[in-house]
Amino acid sequence: MREYLLVLFCTAAVTYLLTGPVRKFAIAAGAMPPVRARDVHREPTPRLGGIAMFGGLCAGILVASQLDNLSKVFSQGTDIRALLSGAGIMWLLGVLDDKWGVDALVKLGGQMIAAGVMVWQGVTVITLPVPGFGPVAVSPTQGMVISVVMVVVMVNAVNFIDGLDGLAGGMVCIAAMAFFLYSYRLWYGYTITDAAPAVLFSVLLIGMCLGFLAHNMHPARIFMGDSGSMMLGLMLAVAAISITGRVDPDLITSELGSQTATVHALVPIYIPLLLPLTVIALPLADLLLAVVRRTWAGQSPFAADKRHLHHRLLQVGHSHSRAVLIMYFWAALIAFGTVAFSVTNTGRTVVLMLAGLCLVGLVVLLTPQFRPRAPRAVQAFVPPRYRRRRPRAGAEAVEAPVTEGGELTADSAGRTASEPMAELSAEDKRLLGGVAKGSSAITGRGHGNGRGR
Repeated sequence: MREYLLVLFCTAAVTYLLTGPVRKFAIAAGAMPPVRARDVHREPTPRLGGIAMFGGLCAGILVASQLDNLSKVFSQGTDIRALLSGAGIMWLLGVLDDKWGVDALVKLGGQMIAAGVMVWQGVTVITLPVPGFGPVAVSPTQGMVISVVMVVVMVNAVNFIDGLDGLAGGMVCIAAMAFFLYSYRLWYGYTITDAAPAVLFSVLLIGMCLGFLAHNMHPARIFMGDSGSMMLGLMLAVAAISITGRVDPDLITSELGSQTATVHALVPIYIPLLLPLTVIALPLADLLLAVVRRTWAGQSPFAADKRHLHHRLLQVGHSHSRAVLIMYFWAALIAFGTVAFSVTNTGRTVVLMLAGLCLVGLVVLLTPQFRPRAPRAVQAFVPPRYRRRRPRAGAEAVEAPVTEGGELTADSAGRTASEPMAELSAEDKRLLGGVAKGSSAITGRGHGNGRGR
């Protein structure tokens, strides 16, 4: 675990330190497109944040290759080389799109090429776990098609959800954390060496996201762009492929002693068949809804609009930060709930806890105008809208009576105007009185001259 923490820290640190220079480079290179009608931000913001994330990825892989335990992942397979090849192609395609713009079909073709390069280097689905039948072997052609489809779906799901500050990076980070817990348990809990690459990929993903989120949270100073979002989606897909089609349930059966316990231990794979599609259920649902919505309207599935899930949260009245936190909550609830159900033997307890958390999430979702006030001890660490308002010293908390026309009465107007004077010292009042007399004298002479003319 210490080696994983070291890799995570190095990846996050390099990503964080590179993001500032990359932002300056993006501004100098003109990678700041004007604000579009479907955008949420109000000022042009530089993109190309994927450059810093790719640098963090390379740094993390370099550090992992020098560690004793993690270096075995490099010597026992070609997953790392395949990841770098596919991520490099996807990253380059995203950089071109962030700077000059790339047609949707060309972008789709580039995604398929990146996936094909990884499949050619060995990252492919070999078996599929089917409930009731166990692992079902697939032919090389079927494995290639399934792998390419997984990569394309995952990449576009993450790309579609990248619409608010910190949303895509945070949701991928949550998905990577859940996937790390599951793959780490398979490796160290059941000594399945085929799960080792997925553990390393998850750690690299977490580090990249955490390092970049420091610059990308609202208000964002830089966007990851397609160079970052497509690369994150590809890495999540590679981690899924490297573990989904290679984990042999018979190995877990030999450890647990029964097929029933094996099915329960593999429930994140047996129930949704593919764990990554569960941990990014919200981006995937957003992708499917967008495709159906645009196709039904006679538009291209890649036509941009402002009707994604995060856009709808803003439309019902949630603030920018609150909409992002709501998406975080539901993503974490689905991802960690699935993993928790596979770990514990008391499924009823997990279901009850998830039901309670769902109820809390629904209440927050349906009350966009509710603004809880934070305790005074933590007010310095929360946004201003959640702080308690303190009455001014010396001010009377008396509501001024208003006439039907909306004007203050003479008594209330005088009282309201005199309230600020109560806070002044005697010397300040005397000075203001002298200024008032001088202005009255000037005004009087002006009026007299005017009337004489």
